[in-house]
Amino acid sequence: MNEQEMLKEKLATLRSEHRDLDDVIARLHERAPFDQLQMQRLKKRKLALKDQIAVLESRMLPDIIA
Repeated sequence: MNEQEMLKEKLATLRSEHRDLDDVIARLHERAPFDQLQMQRLKKRKLALKDQIAVLESRMLPDIIA
């Protein structure tokens, strides 16, 4: 497996986890009394995943000399 394929696989995994966290956060928010600390941790994890996704996406794009 080459590097591009590994990056695509990792990217798919991170995107899936990001979507799952989005669903969990939405469901948790619907419940009236929710744990604010848990919500903050989930949002922080979701943001970290978004950053990792951005890094992988930029690694997958070829360098363009302008």
